[in-house]
Amino acid sequence: MKAENIENIQLRYLTAEDYPALAATMKAAYASMAHNIWEEEQIKILIEKFPEGQVALKINNEIAAVALSIIVPDKKIDKHHTYDSITGKETFSTHTPHGNVLYGIDIFVHPSFRGMKLGRRLYEYRRELCEKLNLKGIAFGGRMPNYHKYADEMTPKQYIQKVRDKEIHDSVLNFQISNDFRPTRILRNYLPDDKLSDKNAILMEWDNIYYEEVEEEITQTTKSVVRLGLIQWQMRAYKSFEDVMEQAEYFVDTLSGYRSDFAMFPEYFNAPLMADYNHLSEAEAIRKLAEFTQRFKERFSELAMQYNINIITGSMPEVVDDQLYNIGFLCRRDGSVERYEKIHITPDEVKAWGLKGGSQVKVFDTDCGKIGILICYDSEFPELSRLLADQGMDILFVPFLTDTQNGFSRVRYCAQARAIENECYVAIAGSVGNLPKVHNMDIQYSQSMVFTPCDFAFPADGIKAAATPNTEMILVEDVDLDLLLELHEQGSVKNLKDRRKDLYSLKLLPDRKNK
Repeated sequence: MKAENIENIQLRYLTAEDYPALAATMKAAYASMAHNIWEEEQIKILIEKFPEGQVALKINNEIAAVALSIIVPDKKIDKHHTYDSITGKETFSTHTPHGNVLYGIDIFVHPSFRGMKLGRRLYEYRRELCEKLNLKGIAFGGRMPNYHKYADEMTPKQYIQKVRDKEIHDSVLNFQISNDFRPTRILRNYLPDDKLSDKNAILMEWDNIYYEEVEEEITQTTKSVVRLGLIQWQMRAYKSFEDVMEQAEYFVDTLSGYRSDFAMFPEYFNAPLMADYNHLSEAEAIRKLAEFTQRFKERFSELAMQYNINIITGSMPEVVDDQLYNIGFLCRRDGSVERYEKIHITPDEVKAWGLKGGSQVKVFDTDCGKIGILICYDSEFPELSRLLADQGMDILFVPFLTDTQNGFSRVRYCAQARAIENECYVAIAGSVGNLPKVHNMDIQYSQSMVFTPCDFAFPADGIKAAATPNTEMILVEDVDLDLLLELHEQGSVKNLKDRRKDLYSLKLLPDRKNK
């Protein structure tokens, strides 16, 4: 387009309504990779997570260029990474407002508008955004579209040096260097579909000289070594809500004394309170138990803040719109609370209590990484944990309740499988003992455990720790999240990366996401 034909040029945040025009621009810009077009749902997620990072340059109200970005912790770029790992396999689960690096995930210009320095405008916006948000700098994996011509005669490192020495012309690399970005290292197998770059990329970085470290950054950083506290709860007769909470606080206090980051209670740990309603039907008794749920939520939130520990409350019944659900709460130590639901209800829960299945399947951000929580029976459905893994889950917590060794074995072995196939840690905690005065809750059998993937950095049998079976106790164990990052990239096998997405896929139905 000629300059005299330009009526106006504007930088605007992207909106969901821009998608058709964005897709058309991207197809034109990436003619050699036209099948790799962003899906509409992905753009919506980016806009929802980080609206300031998604911008377009519009000329005469037509999308001419687009820049997309996320925020990540600097430790994610300090190690080798791929496009899949830095973007959470394009789910953008890796984005966190507590990060300190603006990571560019895409920038493209429609061929009709090339030569107008639009890329420079977008880079300038990113620098201004980086300074505005007080981030350390900007990074991205830069393509080398001319490298395929030289791949047989020189390494990527040699190629970069020759581009710097002006012996080889690479318009993309030259443009990035001219915009004050420096190449820091080669990212091999960064984009498997980028044949022009021979699958490689160059990590390009720009430092924000105005960056100032603040106290909040220190307190908000995600821990790499996380201490788990699992409570193997003894079912016994309690006279009141206060009696149950007195015992619960004892365990929270103890785990806090060991500087645990999490305390997890089992499924239906508060079932002893149903003894006062044993004269009612089973369905009526559990609805009476549900009347305590709000009080449990409030007290556990108070304990989380008081003892500086994240509490996973196991599960308890809750009535919503006259429907009965099996739910629990993540009570963070900063005072925030989120709710999770049991998706799959066991035949016995349906028959005895009339429970309904929930619909929320999501990961939770914590100061110790991203976690997932599946209640008991849900751990036996591999689809759920895979959906959570695709959202960046590091640790899966499974509060459970099983009466027999058969039931326990189903949970135990399925949970261990989830650790292997999803390359994550899995922690399970259940109850022991018996409740002779509570219908449908007579006996319990459990062994709380922590599972790992099976590779050289982990126990050979995939068992990090195990409690004594059928004994009231706590299990305290450390897990290293950095080992998971190494496993994703350098593991003996790569269960997540090696999926045949050309044959099959798994995703939540659009109208059920995060409900």
